[in-house]
Amino acid sequence: MISVYKIKPYFQKSLMPILNALHRRNITANQITVFAILFSIVLAILFWYADLYHIFFLLLPIGLLIRMALNALDGMMARLFNQTSKKGELLNEVGDIFSDFILFIPLLKFQSESLYLIVIFIGLSIINEFAGLMGKVLGRERRYDGPMGKSDRALVLGIYGLLMFLHVNMSGVSLYLFIIVNLLLLLSTITRCRKALKNAQ
Repeated sequence: MISVYKIKPYFQKSLMPILNALHRRNITANQITVFAILFSIVLAILFWYADLYHIFFLLLPIGLLIRMALNALDGMMARLFNQTSKKGELLNEVGDIFSDFILFIPLLKFQSESLYLIVIFIGLSIINEFAGLMGKVLGRERRYDGPMGKSDRALVLGIYGLLMFLHVNMSGVSLYLFIIVNLLLLLSTITRCRKALKNAQ
């Protein structure tokens, strides 16, 4: 399936200088994870108040790119410098789901005409990550399959922030947008479940 996740190896390679610099300063994988969660909370608050300070809409795509980098860095730090742990894995998975949840909440404020679809979107996003985790439970491999995985949802939200900053009125298309996104989320979740079961066999 088409997904932003496909470019992850190239993205990680570009982050190696930053990773090495953080390691030299004794920054741990868990510290990066905690910072990513706190960063997401701040970004969500700025997003909520973007109607008062319009520049905050522009901070959304920039902030989401930084968050994606942080998410990549904590995993790379853990794997490459022998910092993997059960605590770190739990912190990473729960932190990612929590961060997604709070970042999506402001959509309820700005696209109230699609209220129910956004609630479904948030719920399906959580279920999608749960399906990814079940891949590891059943088949010992965490599933990241698209077409609407975590990275893809971040891309959609980033584009949304950019369009809002450019004063593009989303009210007329948000209904159709979230219908499409929700259908892709369903497809992504089904794909993850099917591959998890296949690997388990």
